Amino acid sequence: MKKLILIDGNSVAFRAFYGLPLLSNQSGLHTNAIFGYARLLEKLIADEAPTHFLVAFDAGKSTFRHKQYEEYKGGRQKMPPELGEQLAPIRRLIDAYGIKRYELDEYEADDIIGTMSRKADEEGFETIIITGDRDLTQLASANTVIYYTKKGISDIDKYTPEYIEEIYGLDPEQIVDLKGLMGDKSDNIPGVPGVGEKTALKLLKNHGSVEEVLEHLDEVKGKKLKENLTAHKEDALMSKSLATIHRAVPVDFGMDDLKFTDDNEQEKYELFKELEFDSLLKNMEASETEDKVEFSDERVTDMEALREDISFHLEVRADNYLVHKPEYVAATDGERTFVSHMDDVDPGQLESFLESRSTINVYDIKRQMGLLRHLDIHFQDFDHDIMLGSFLLDPSKKIIDVAETAAQFNINIDSDDYHYGKGRNAKEPTGEAHFKFLNDKVMAVHNVRNKMDTSLAEDEMLDLWKDLEIPLAKVLSEMEYRGIRVDASRLKEMESGIKERLEEIEERIYTLAGEEFNINSPKQLGHILFEKLELPVIKKTKTGYSTAVDVLEELQDKHEIIKYLLDYRTLAKLQSTYVIGLQGEIKEDSKIHTRFNQTLAQTGRLSSVEPNLQNIPIRIDEGRRIRKAFVPKDDAHVLLALDYSQIELRVLAHITGDETMTSAFTSDTDIHTKTAMEVFNVEREDVTSEMRRNAKAVNFGIVYGISDYGLSQNLGITRKEAKTFIDNYLDSFPEVKGFMKSIVQDAKRDGYVKTLLNRRRYIPDIHSRNFNARSFAERTAMNSPIQGSAADIIKLAMVKYEQSEAAQKFNAELLLQIHDELIFDIPRDEVEDFIPVIKEIMENAMELRVPLKVDYGYGNDWYEVK
Repeated sequence: MKKLILIDGNSVAFRAFYGLPLLSNQSGLHTNAIFGYARLLEKLIADEAPTHFLVAFDAGKSTFRHKQYEEYKGGRQKMPPELGEQLAPIRRLIDAYGIKRYELDEYEADDIIGTMSRKADEEGFETIIITGDRDLTQLASANTVIYYTKKGISDIDKYTPEYIEEIYGLDPEQIVDLKGLMGDKSDNIPGVPGVGEKTALKLLKNHGSVEEVLEHLDEVKGKKLKENLTAHKEDALMSKSLATIHRAVPVDFGMDDLKFTDDNEQEKYELFKELEFDSLLKNMEASETEDKVEFSDERVTDMEALREDISFHLEVRADNYLVHKPEYVAATDGERTFVSHMDDVDPGQLESFLESRSTINVYDIKRQMGLLRHLDIHFQDFDHDIMLGSFLLDPSKKIIDVAETAAQFNINIDSDDYHYGKGRNAKEPTGEAHFKFLNDKVMAVHNVRNKMDTSLAEDEMLDLWKDLEIPLAKVLSEMEYRGIRVDASRLKEMESGIKERLEEIEERIYTLAGEEFNINSPKQLGHILFEKLELPVIKKTKTGYSTAVDVLEELQDKHEIIKYLLDYRTLAKLQSTYVIGLQGEIKEDSKIHTRFNQTLAQTGRLSSVEPNLQNIPIRIDEGRRIRKAFVPKDDAHVLLALDYSQIELRVLAHITGDETMTSAFTSDTDIHTKTAMEVFNVEREDVTSEMRRNAKAVNFGIVYGISDYGLSQNLGITRKEAKTFIDNYLDSFPEVKGFMKSIVQDAKRDGYVKTLLNRRRYIPDIHSRNFNARSFAERTAMNSPIQGSAADIIKLAMVKYEQSEAAQKFNAELLLQIHDELIFDIPRDEVEDFIPVIKEIMENAMELRVPLKVDYGYGNDWYEVK
């Protein structure tokens, strides 16, 4: 079938500009919008294989709509000069691809697109429209889908008639009626005052169109609404007309003029070279050779026929590989592939095969080790993990499967979801098609490896990958397999106790309310608080009164019932999520086997999932007591916990070199007291507990990029007072202030910031014109090197512990990593001798200009260790 792609030229340029950091080439030309455009074109050509292509632009500021309404699109902000200078090169880029572009005086790009999509429909084309303007959704049809770019150019919603019906309850052609009633601020279309989206949709559901609404004003409910509709009839009709795309533009070309063939390689290459688009140049150079490789489908029936350097893959469709056996095995040397169902493979032969290979490359070492354990194979000598490398190259990307990683290197294979299906559409893999999928999957892994080496080396992260993340994955696999023993009877006892407490609190709430009601119903609770008890309304929602936690906290001094409501919510969540929830996670071995995710947090921190043991609340005693259920393997063992003291602040002192902060840590002075002395300009003996508390909040606030608003909420002070605290802090620690300023400048220049081990975090919103987005990006730039470096340090400690001959002489087992804390199970009679050994490893994991300090404790359960 013929396929036409229509791009809204100006709209996509805006999206590309704001979706990428501000880039420029050596000649000083800003290039981020051009680069974003090029990436979009590359993806569309690769994914959609269009036979016809057109990019339509707005010709100028004045169109036939301005004659109808002079203020049309009035009030729009002036185009940034950094974007304006890129529009001409974008047109050159489109020409270099051999794509037709067009603009026409008096008409907008929307009208040109509307005209060509109509012609395409008439001639039986499949059409895709790319835009950042929802106006074009009115063009959706059985053969036309609108790709609406929400943020940047990669986050896309696909508007079909079915999707429009689902979200609006309208047909595509009714979008103009919606705009007629509610207007459109972005285009300065007035609509009818007082009519928002909700009201407009209700009117259209009843009457179908603007004209029908105006014909039946006597049926409209609401005096004010009826008055507005009556007074603004002409505005409504004009607004609908302004929003309606003109689909009979007198274009001077036909569909044959839009034919597209992707064969303008030389022109593209020269332009990419001029614009210094190195990654696109490399893709082109690679595509001439290995990127477009047709994977070998030469199968061998004996694994031993493969060469020494292989890629290896065990397949299981279940997410939780800790409890599911592998179903298939695949291995390749890049030319030949072995693929088999596991029922047909001898585990002993597989183990010998792995042990005899010189280099083994995989996707997700931890998962592969976990699957091998089901075969009683305790093998871990894997050399490369392309999943971890993929995450390092772009930590903002959600790593899903091999296809996602391979696509980063222009190697396209079916995704797991596409091959297996999902939910009701799930398919049982069978036959040759499935073996072909596994063949392509393991071949993709093999082809990515060398490319990943090169990319990581260019970004100075090759050592981070090979010396930290890959060895750590092996440590984590062992930890997941070990699990931690949990005494279910203690959780049961706690469940019973909390249930009694909840019942007592319920009765107290009912007494104070004067009646029984469903405490968990926001509607019923809202009625009690704001209608019956007549408490001041803080916030309303679409469905009534807000009873969110922040609202209740604001009402604490207004009525005694609020305290009990907050206690009830805290205990109810603790009960359902942890006390009861954790019981369901205990396996047959009486242990919980949490999984540690290396590819989730952009800072590099590990995440605990299924279940999340990092989020057990410890600020309230009931939460802390949950830790009583986590116990050592037997009475002859104890749990030992060691955690870094103020590691982020020590990292901050190292990175900034601030003399006052460095001196405090070197002399083992309490940093929060020292900060209070500096900020409040008092002597040590004059520092009050409140001063130290405020100084502590500012210290950690700086580390976590807190705003004056966030600090004001933490301390219960005004934003002005919070800002003064932060300003005084930065004035007291000038090197910290200088670092904060310089790291933001680095982020603006490079588009990313780095940890001490060169881990990158990209900051796409650092140039955002939206103040809130830009401010958040700046705070992220400030805190990511600190948090990321702290995360790298504890990861290093875990790897060095595993590699330490002195530590491995003990019978200690590393069970958990929780934030800055490591938890071991160790024989009671070894713990005192083990502590100095593990402390030395942790405190020397990375050499800083200030000492790292580790605190510890041990006991008969996790609660006792602190």
